[in-house]
Amino acid sequence: MAKAYGIQDWWPGQTPFEICLGAILVQNTNWNNAARAIEALRSRDLLRSDGLAAARTATLEALLRPAGCYRQKARRVREFSRWWLDAGEMAGLQHQQTETLRESLLELHGIGPETADCILLYALGRPVFVVDAYTRRLLARLGFGEVAANRRGYEMLRQRVETLTGPDVVLLGELHALIIEHGKQRCRVRPLCDGCPLRGGCTYPATELIVRQRSHR
Repeated sequence: MAKAYGIQDWWPGQTPFEICLGAILVQNTNWNNAARAIEALRSRDLLRSDGLAAARTATLEALLRPAGCYRQKARRVREFSRWWLDAGEMAGLQHQQTETLRESLLELHGIGPETADCILLYALGRPVFVVDAYTRRLLARLGFGEVAANRRGYEMLRQRVETLTGPDVVLLGELHALIIEHGKQRCRVRPLCDGCPLRGGCTYPATELIVRQRSHR
């Protein structure tokens, strides 16, 4: 995929804290909308945990409106900012074990496994794999369908990929970014299989051919 799409160099953000905010604000929206909200915060000098933790609710909601669901995200951003401060910010977080950090993040309002793992990987430099909708779709088509459909599918896919890659933060970050790019360009709900760089190992084209053959009988 790297040959097909190039190095992605994710995640955008000037500081680890800003990367964390991006991971929260991009929930249920696209990156352009999340970036607009981040710039709104920057314009008010609020890309700081202490500033966001103390900001008025009305101010936060107004600034986060471009990201959608602004009331919920204002609460999430404030709660996360207080968590970041209480943990001793980046200096304090560096001394905590990855699984401890993950459990702590998952206790915060509105932060699920995908957001927590984005924060761990891209902001805190921990070797975890992020499983999103693009990943589940791709891995299901590459033969991991049973795992992707399992109720514990997220953890099973995450751990399987981490076992295959090893604790390589750069590789895990690029892999997730490339999967998203591949999902946008090729592996859509209705995929563009011709010219796909992963077609040789994908079960979808063969399955689709069987379906078409049966429909014409």
